Amino acid sequence: MPSTDDELGWLGAAELAALYRARQLSPVEVAQATLRRIERVDPGVNAMARLTPEHALAAARTSEAIFQRGETPRLLEGVPMTIKDLHATVGVRTDQGSHIFDGNIPAVDTPAIARLHAAGGVMVGKTTSPEFGWKGVSDSPVYGVTHNPWRHGLNAGASSAGAGVAAACGFGPLHEGGDGAGSIRMPAAFSGVYGFKPTHGRVPCWPLSNNELATHVGPITRNVRDAALMTQAMAGPHPWDFVSLEAPPQDYASNLACDLRGKRIAYSADFGHARVDPEVAAPVAAAVRVFEDMGAIVEQVTPPWGPLGPELVRYFWPAAFAAKRQYLAEWRDRMDPGLVALLDAAEHQTVPEFMLMRERRFAYIQAIHQFMEGYDFLLSPAVSVAAFPATQLQPSHWPQHPWDWLMWAEFSYPFNWSGSPAASVPCGFTPDGLPVGLQIVGRRFDDLGVLQASAAFEAARPWAQHRPPLAA
Repeated sequence: MPSTDDELGWLGAAELAALYRARQLSPVEVAQATLRRIERVDPGVNAMARLTPEHALAAARTSEAIFQRGETPRLLEGVPMTIKDLHATVGVRTDQGSHIFDGNIPAVDTPAIARLHAAGGVMVGKTTSPEFGWKGVSDSPVYGVTHNPWRHGLNAGASSAGAGVAAACGFGPLHEGGDGAGSIRMPAAFSGVYGFKPTHGRVPCWPLSNNELATHVGPITRNVRDAALMTQAMAGPHPWDFVSLEAPPQDYASNLACDLRGKRIAYSADFGHARVDPEVAAPVAAAVRVFEDMGAIVEQVTPPWGPLGPELVRYFWPAAFAAKRQYLAEWRDRMDPGLVALLDAAEHQTVPEFMLMRERRFAYIQAIHQFMEGYDFLLSPAVSVAAFPATQLQPSHWPQHPWDWLMWAEFSYPFNWSGSPAASVPCGFTPDGLPVGLQIVGRRFDDLGVLQASAAFEAARPWAQHRPPLAA
């Protein structure tokens, strides 16, 4: 039986549940061990915005009493979890990575977080994010650099940067994230863990962002089963999110077994326009062959909608944050310089122009869904690059720009707009030892299918045994 803080840190949610039921571990000792591990390891990675030991131990004591009384445990009973600091937590500081909201104490939990608590999850702390989640690079004016767990000083992806690093470093099994243009899948890819973006509306999102209904809430974990459990706990309709799906959550975790023989899978290495570093392209191509080995029918494609995306996203990304311009007069000098440049880019956008671009975006979304009617899944790189210095928006060998980090993330945002379920699964390493992620996209509403395809790949090419050096 695991006994040290380090051994306990790597246990999954299902493993913990079995040990709790057998009275071989208690939720309180696991919460305490998780907090001790974070205090020891986090100074080297800076994944945690803050710890919440009082909340953790109170929740753990409640879970422990449930097991001691022999009552039926809740879905996540006594399982440690972290929450992204962009998302409101009642009574717990939520700065959103910005000096503007320094010390902000929300009066309510977001619905997804309230559900995680109601399912018995034990919140050990809040994880870091760039300012307002505007970029895919892991630093902010408030928290500083969140380091890639495989190499100090390198980007860990964002905006759910801390969540990805926390998962990779064994800070408990469950890590809540948000994804507005890839912000679950990118940090999962950079940190070598699993990230799942459910169908839009599957997990209620509140407050609704200005991101054109493209922001999703989902899990980052070390294995697919834990992500399925966490999604199940968060999913379901909620009146605060008027586009949340009416359907109740499925029992995803109990239905992960899947035979991929005969499944039609599209594979695109570049979407017809994206630049991809060779050290990333090679492991992704090798991962695609695994699906062929499992009996899937894989067709290499160039989706006709792919090249239409870059112009659209470079228009809508500044627009999504344009309301933050209200803070420039007072806070410009204390804001992320890249965010300031992004906000300046939005200054001259007009309403007629915005509505015309919106029509084009709707046509782009329809084209994605029509394309997916011919396939069960679409495979691609999760991101175009391996980790690069976290003080840069782009790798040094890529074109430079004052705010455009999206040039190396062309594979993720299309499925934020389409609302399709998508995951990043670890699929290998570069020659320099940095993780690479494979993206699996499903048809809208087929969350279970994406989880099943992820689980099938995980069984064929296990990844959880790989632990990053900074997690030691």
